[in-house]
Amino acid sequence: MTDLVARTGRLQQRYEAGCRLVAGCIPFKYRDSDETCDSKPEKMIEVLMINSQSGPGLLFPKGGWENDETVEEAAVREALEEAGVRGDIMGFLGDYDFKSKTHQDEFNPDGSCRAAMFALFVKEELPSWPEQSTRRRRWLSIPEAVENCRYPWMQKALEEGFSKWRAETMKTGNPEDQDPSLGQE
Repeated sequence: MTDLVARTGRLQQRYEAGCRLVAGCIPFKYRDSDETCDSKPEKMIEVLMINSQSGPGLLFPKGGWENDETVEEAAVREALEEAGVRGDIMGFLGDYDFKSKTHQDEFNPDGSCRAAMFALFVKEELPSWPEQSTRRRRWLSIPEAVENCRYPWMQKALEEGFSKWRAETMKTGNPEDQDPSLGQE
C-alpha cells in the first residue's frame, strides 16, 4: 500500500471566467530502438497513458489545478496520483479547451475546462500510487498513443503540442534537452 493520498474535492479548485482550470502532462521516457544499426542505437520516445474510469480509450494524467500550487506542481501531482510516476517538467505544450460532463457544478454549469499541458520526463515509476486500484498505466509509441487516445483535445496536445516541443528541443543541439537521462549516473 502507499502512503500517498490523492487530493479530492472542489473547494480549492481554480476557475477563470466560469472555466475550470486543470493541469496535466504527457509523461515520456526514452528507450533504445529495437532496430540494430552499425552506428549508435537510436532513442525512441514512449509516452505513458492511463485508462479512463468512465469508458474506453486511454488518457494522459490531468486534474484540477488548486489554489495552493503552481500549475506545474499540479501537473506533477496529477502524474503521481493517477499514473504513479515522478519526473521533471521539461516544457509547456499549450492550453487546451474542452467540455467535461462530469465536472459541471455551480461554478461551472456547462463543464468548460482549460488544461495546461506539459511534457514530463519520467525518472521513477512507483510500485504503488494513490489511484492504482482504478488506474492502469501503459507505455506506448506516439502513433499507438494517438490511436488509443480517448479525447480529441488530448490527441491534439500529443500530435501538435508534444511534437512541436520535441522538434524545438532537437534543434537546440543540447543533449540534455534531447534526452534528460544523458549525463545522469
